[in-house]
Amino acid sequence: MSFFGLGKLTGIGKQKQPNIPSSTAAKNQPPLFLRKNHALSHLVKGSFKGVVQLPKYTDLNEWLSINTFEFFNLINMFYGVIADFCTINECPTMSAGPHTEYTWTDTQRKTIKLAAPQYIDYVLSQIQTTLDDERIFPTKAGADFPKDIRSTLCVMYRHLFRILAHIYWAHYVELLNLKIEGHINSLFAHFISFAKEFDLLDRKDMAPMADLIAFYEQQGIIVS
Repeated sequence: MSFFGLGKLTGIGKQKQPNIPSSTAAKNQPPLFLRKNHALSHLVKGSFKGVVQLPKYTDLNEWLSINTFEFFNLINMFYGVIADFCTINECPTMSAGPHTEYTWTDTQRKTIKLAAPQYIDYVLSQIQTTLDDERIFPTKAGADFPKDIRSTLCVMYRHLFRILAHIYWAHYVELLNLKIEGHINSLFAHFISFAKEFDLLDRKDMAPMADLIAFYEQQGIIVS
């Protein structure tokens, strides 16, 4: 189920909007996305608990797969909206706040630092390839999911979370300028609620966004 009106987002990444000063310009100020008036901007009101729970008579792996496809497409869409602002010069590292920097592990198992747009391109390409693999996500009736599907999903959700975290920390100003903070907040709350419901993310993975998650838990938007 999608709440986000995807057609309305297409192509808006290049629009010029009035500038909103970044919170990073002022010391000891919380990031913009933690300010209550912004954090409470949502398309969907109330808890996501009922949205993410496994429906009766639905196969668990089918439910996990369907939602994973949708989250991938939505996060890919949102990144596309701000991609013009996420450049090698503006985002030389794949970061999520001042204390978190992500690295990429190449095919030789070497850890390398990448600029955010390069890292995200690698992640999205890798996930797309995985989603298209019939051996992992079968589409034919009667085909079985692999026994290790959960471990594959956990890796995918960890990488998708990192993209969302980078967007929040590095590009929330652009989202505010484009007036789509309600869209990203609803997507984030939905994504985290689903990941929590099915144990697809570790607490340590969610650390860069822990304050926002805690706020949404206090508000009853995300139910642990």
